[in-house]
Amino acid sequence: MLDKLESIEKRYEELSQLMAQPKIATDLERLQELGKERARLEDVVSLYQQYKAITKELAETEALLHSNIETEMVILIKEETNKLKQRQDELVRQLKLSLLPKDPNDEKDVIVEIRAGAGGDEASLFAADLFRMYSRYAQSKGWQAEVIDSSQSEIGGFKEIVFEVKGKSAFSQLKHERGVHRVQRVPFTEASGRIHTSTTTVAVFPEAEEVELNIKPDDLKIEFFHSRGAGGQNVNKVTTAVRITHLPTGITASCQDERSQSRNRMKAMAVLRARLLNLEQQKRLDGIDKERRSQVGTGERAEKIRTYNFPQNRVTDHRIGLTFHNLDQILDGKLDELIEALYTTGQAQQLIEREALPTPPLIWQGT
Repeated sequence: MLDKLESIEKRYEELSQLMAQPKIATDLERLQELGKERARLEDVVSLYQQYKAITKELAETEALLHSNIETEMVILIKEETNKLKQRQDELVRQLKLSLLPKDPNDEKDVIVEIRAGAGGDEASLFAADLFRMYSRYAQSKGWQAEVIDSSQSEIGGFKEIVFEVKGKSAFSQLKHERGVHRVQRVPFTEASGRIHTSTTTVAVFPEAEEVELNIKPDDLKIEFFHSRGAGGQNVNKVTTAVRITHLPTGITASCQDERSQSRNRMKAMAVLRARLLNLEQQKRLDGIDKERRSQVGTGERAEKIRTYNFPQNRVTDHRIGLTFHNLDQILDGKLDELIEALYTTGQAQQLIEREALPTPPLIWQGT
């Protein structure tokens, strides 16, 4: 591990020197490329430098134990040595985590699809709650969330809503949200006060760059239609809504949220690219619908990643067996603690699996 860390630190220093060269400084594209690579290495290099400093300090402190010192000083030095060893062990743990394989999509923007599952109107209302939750979370992160397409229910919820989230590491934070979300609460239409259980499904896809896919214009069928509001009522007299079909795969994407036809077309293409990229990355699946099912299941009540229980103000994530008693705050977008727990658990599992190998390979995602 130390050899790999040495090579990473050396590369980091090389990048710093390259970026300082006048001919590189005037080449904006090259400068940005080197800057991104350097930024990817910065955290692990910082940890390694801390590790080296602690290791040096530990060696110097332990050396004092072999010198002629008073008993009282021995006790103090041993206490300091224990503290330094604990810090050294923590840095080793963090360094191991930093060398784990990185998801190449983690830094990308995302396309999120929320659909009402079992539960009728109550499921559509909860879909609206989840959209508000993710919108508030994105706002707290300084990200930008924009609706691409939606279908409202008669009572104000969403049968489905598709939106994009643009921001640093958006996919790395939101990818754990894909699956079936179950809600247990008393609907406002329930006179007897009986608790109902409903489900809503969430799918999350990394947004694809145009250069990642070779989409031929002849493979696209583009249709224009009137935007519709809740209940199918036509609320736009101008044909601005866009539906794009990728003929070879049958994958479709639509957008009716913008008043401009060109903007709707651009957003629909972003969704289409994300779905096609996901299809490319999931070769074992025979289409985007199957991939969506692998993320969200069928939407039945028994299939769930998380349960939101309103009477008890409780949220339980079933994948990690963790329960929170602040449902109101979580639905208000305060997801940091929950998402951090999911992310940390995923890292820990990776580390366990890797250390179980006879000869753990050191994998570093970088040049």
